[in-house]
Amino acid sequence: MSDYAIQKLKFQILDLVAQAFGPETDRKQLEITVPPDSSLGDLAVPCFYFSKLSRRSPNQIALELEEKIHPGGVIKSIKAVGPYLNFFIDAKIFGREAIKEIIKKKEKYGQLALAAEKIMLEYSQPNTHKEFHIGHLRNAVLGASLVNVLRFSGYKVVPVNYIGDIGAHVAKCLWALNRFHKDEKPPENKGKYLGVIYSEAVRKTEANPEFKKEADEVLMKLEHGDKYFIALWKKTREWSLDEFNEIYKLLGVSFKRVFFESEVEKPGKKIVSELLEKNIAEKSDGAVIVNLEKYGLKNFILLKSDGSSLYSTKDLALAKLKFQKYKIEASLVVTDSRQNFYFEQLFKTLELIGFNPSDKHGAGKKLVHIPYEFVTLKEGAMSSRSGNVVLFEDFYAQVLAQSKAETKKRHTDWPDKKIDEVAGKIALAAIKFNLLKVGNSNIIVFDIDEALSFDGFSGPYIQYTTSRIMSVLKKAKFVTVGSADFGRLKEELEKELILKIAEFPEAVKEAAENYQPSEVAKYLFELSHLFANFYQEVPILSAEEKTRYARLALCAAVRQVLVNGLELLGIDALEEM
Repeated sequence: MSDYAIQKLKFQILDLVAQAFGPETDRKQLEITVPPDSSLGDLAVPCFYFSKLSRRSPNQIALELEEKIHPGGVIKSIKAVGPYLNFFIDAKIFGREAIKEIIKKKEKYGQLALAAEKIMLEYSQPNTHKEFHIGHLRNAVLGASLVNVLRFSGYKVVPVNYIGDIGAHVAKCLWALNRFHKDEKPPENKGKYLGVIYSEAVRKTEANPEFKKEADEVLMKLEHGDKYFIALWKKTREWSLDEFNEIYKLLGVSFKRVFFESEVEKPGKKIVSELLEKNIAEKSDGAVIVNLEKYGLKNFILLKSDGSSLYSTKDLALAKLKFQKYKIEASLVVTDSRQNFYFEQLFKTLELIGFNPSDKHGAGKKLVHIPYEFVTLKEGAMSSRSGNVVLFEDFYAQVLAQSKAETKKRHTDWPDKKIDEVAGKIALAAIKFNLLKVGNSNIIVFDIDEALSFDGFSGPYIQYTTSRIMSVLKKAKFVTVGSADFGRLKEELEKELILKIAEFPEAVKEAAENYQPSEVAKYLFELSHLFANFYQEVPILSAEEKTRYARLALCAAVRQVLVNGLELLGIDALEEM
């Protein structure tokens, strides 16, 4: 059991209910919910499970349990409401425990010990010779947040990137560059330049069979080590990598290791040869496949009929490299949901060649695909092939420009340097929160107006709450909780805030177990909204001294939780905005 106040409280409630009903109670079947209205109670235990055990109505059982359980300590009173047994919490006792543990643990508040295993989280995976667009941005932001959440939850996380620097798309780009732009001087943004050329190459090869044949020949030359095209590949590859590194630096994203498709291509082909020798793989119309039909997964192609490699070829070698070199216990891969079936095939193939999908205890997959839905435009899906993408560079420039204008409007006395610094943090908060506030399985229809909003369910709104609280604390010259009299916290809004800040570890746990940072984002918005109501309705600085001090302690605890949550999302809290 965790030592957090809310979890100890819930354990106590479940223990009381289980003892009152009888020894046949299975504690795992009990749950605690939050009533829709605080007047009904602060926490509730549904009695439907007991109804199945005793064949009595849940309403009757709730009434019987109300009679048997006597309130005391942090539990102020108990009331049966229909099929629910509702508990009212003493804000003085619970508030003292919750607030003090937050202030004491500071940036460590909310940390868990779910597991100590070493895991590798692979994310971002852009392709060189293509644009870095807002679809790539969602992957990078989601992956970076998952690294934070999982580390905060006790995992030893090795963050890695896997960049597609070879293959048909590279050959097409190099073909067009060499065929139509050989003597051009590239612009300053060479990465963007390559993306434009790639889109041009796709259009021309699809319209002209001869052009397609020429591009295919470039691919074969690359695979056979042609000196001219290898040199061109190396030079242009750096153009893309330089652009990626600038974006990662801006986003605050870092990796322990960057893998490249080019480094696992030959080892992948060697593994395919070994699978043929072991009869795990077989030839089919010249291609090499693993027959997965009996698993309902169709044939998995490992090599094309012309001997050229595929994603699957290289992913086999990548998996072997990850587990053998880094001694990890699990490999997690963040990619978009359109690759779901591919990863089912890959994981089954890896299982057939010796990768056990479960650990020695039979729990927790060693190979995990974390899918997310793509980012689309109002006009339809984006595609590097057709060129209708919103580039990160352009997107960020628009958000930053709006952020600077808003910041300057509010602070005409600030120097330009400070405006640039604060506006940059607000812009990144707007972008990151916008991509993390919805579940991984939700498609994001990119709307520029929504992304630039500084009100409501947005990153800047959470930042504004942290800066508002800091302003209050500075005006009051509040330093420490000390001997605050939490018995002064009697308002209903105060109790709601106390219960909400105590729930932060549970929001982190949900995010970690389900690989959903959106749980943290939603929690932060709900907490900020509750604080806004409290700020408007309950006097703080004008309250009587002891009451004021208790409320300031509550404000400090709220801010600490918001700061910790923003940190998990990769967002900076602000003291002024």
